Amino acid sequence: MHARRGGGGGQGGSDASNNGEGMDEFVFQITQDEFLDFMFEDLALPNLVKRHLVGTDTFKPVRAGISSEGNPSRINIVRSMRAAHARRIALSGGSRARLRAAEAELEQLRFEQPDNLTDIQALEAEIQRLRERISKVPFLDTFDLRYNLISKQPTPSSKAVMFCLMDVSGSMTQATKDMAKRFYILLYLFLKRNYERIEVVFIRHHTSAKEVDEEEFFYSRETGGTIVSSALRLMDEIIRERYAPGEWNLYCAQASDGDNWNDDSPICQRLLHEKIMPAMQYYCYVEITPRDHQALWYAYEQVGEHFPEHFAQQQIIDPGDIYPVFRKLFQKRMTT
Repeated sequence: MHARRGGGGGQGGSDASNNGEGMDEFVFQITQDEFLDFMFEDLALPNLVKRHLVGTDTFKPVRAGISSEGNPSRINIVRSMRAAHARRIALSGGSRARLRAAEAELEQLRFEQPDNLTDIQALEAEIQRLRERISKVPFLDTFDLRYNLISKQPTPSSKAVMFCLMDVSGSMTQATKDMAKRFYILLYLFLKRNYERIEVVFIRHHTSAKEVDEEEFFYSRETGGTIVSSALRLMDEIIRERYAPGEWNLYCAQASDGDNWNDDSPICQRLLHEKIMPAMQYYCYVEITPRDHQALWYAYEQVGEHFPEHFAQQQIIDPGDIYPVFRKLFQKRMTT
């Protein structure tokens, strides 16, 4: 962290300021881990349960609030600086106001009565006294320090898999595909940072679906028509072959512009309702389009009516919607 103080004079050194007020300027540097902690705060995979544990439970440290006492290694810089700034305003606000008034009065007196040395010297002395009073207010006091409270939370060694289904058909414009990729990059970072035992299965589809690796999922340019059910059928096959629902927590995130072969949307609804959703912990569908919803959206709405706790759908219109939609889909839920 870097902090720079301006105005009001310093507490030491030979350089002095002739300004009676100013702004406290701060420039903070945070690590990538701290940034990701902020990005993914209060997010979680819904309905995660223990399934055929491998090994014993582990414990991880989690934030449990803010305290005025704690370990120096757990100091909360932002909260501490905020408290320090509020204290400085409270302690020096009156003096700063009087200083501004005295400086204005001195400037006017020097202009209108330059020979009135008695009053000019009195004002100069008052200004100096106020500046010294302001400079004596400490920049940061131990009273300001705030610390993160940490508690140990048991973490079951659950096994989970996330299926990422991305539409790469010809109706998906380059801008739409870019937004889909940004959504999945955010999801991938979230999963890898927050869950040790999770696998990710990448599926791209147009008229046919194919399981691919991470590189091909994000960078392949293959395209074609649109049959969404091809991806659902492939996912169902992979689940039956590799991820028994009794042993795995199953998740899916699907992104599409909503365009689909007309007769295929009812097939998608039937596949989800009869085969896929009974095994799913959570399924989210993201429709990326500025247009009105298509048949696929309404077919999925009926799925959501049957599985309200395990199915969600949201629309992304422009890149600014990606992060808010992501937070809505994975907001940590209160458990009862």
